[in-house]
Amino acid sequence: MKYILTACVILAVVGGCSPSPRYTVQKSAPEKTPSSKPGVSKTPEAPISTETPSKIPAETPTETPVEKPPKGKKFHGKASFYAEEFHGRKTANGETYDMYGLTCAHKTLPFNTWLEVKNLSNGRTVIVRVNDRGPFAGDRIIDLSYEAAKSINMINEGVQEVEVTVIR
Repeated sequence: MKYILTACVILAVVGGCSPSPRYTVQKSAPEKTPSSKPGVSKTPEAPISTETPSKIPAETPTETPVEKPPKGKKFHGKASFYAEEFHGRKTANGETYDMYGLTCAHKTLPFNTWLEVKNLSNGRTVIVRVNDRGPFAGDRIIDLSYEAAKSINMINEGVQEVEVTVIR
């Protein structure tokens, strides 16, 4: 009896020390990018899920998200990008950040909002999906994944003036 009680106490202590998941995410089929040619189409061809995770983690640094913005709403400002340092880490919605995906971070737009980002210096566009929160530096309005920034030719500049349009 003494050994059983000791084993139960040890299991309770070890079980209580195991880490809990950082985020709660609804499991669903992987989403497809909204174009057949990544980053250059202006019209989505595949259906896009508009579901958002059931819970935004409390530790996520974020402002209160705005209601769903209307399709066609435009924002102007500075964009930056993030790459190697965050590759493989969790994003604010619980996904693993892939610097080669076409995603972005925005301070308030709902997760899974699809945006068209136009580099105002060269006219190139890319379609990205919001899956993270940020940027938290300077007066920037959006942080693009490395691949998204590369597709609109802003890697060398690092920060670029953009026009962001809500497409879905």
